[in-house]
Amino acid sequence: MKQYQIFAIISMIFAGLTSVIAKAGLKNVGGDTGLAVRTSFVFVIIWLNIFVFNHVKDFANLTKKDIVLLTCSGLTTSISWIFYYKAIKIGNVSEIALIDKASILITIVLAIFFLNEQFTWKMALGGTLIICGLLILTIK
Repeated sequence: MKQYQIFAIISMIFAGLTSVIAKAGLKNVGGDTGLAVRTSFVFVIIWLNIFVFNHVKDFANLTKKDIVLLTCSGLTTSISWIFYYKAIKIGNVSEIALIDKASILITIVLAIFFLNEQFTWKMALGGTLIICGLLILTIK
């Protein structure tokens, strides 16, 4: 297994835990408050990671284009999280997580057109199965 695949599996496990823990933590507060607490903690952990693993030097490598793109990524992440937390506050986290994870379809299309990544039959099949799962859960 490739290193990036191992990292992705670790990410998947913790992302799954995150949704359930967050839903439980929103029992007495609104989604925005819960998100503010979570994001504050994330901010601290990321900065600790940068200092512990000596990634501070990487800031010198940032270009203006990198900063603009990462800022746009931060903006889209913020919008995604705001609406995700609003959704899990009032809905079933298992259904919301599946809908949210269907964002992979947008990721695939954008990666093909903007990052020149190859489209494969496995991606087509996986994307089709995601769409089918999404339809099964959302159509009443």
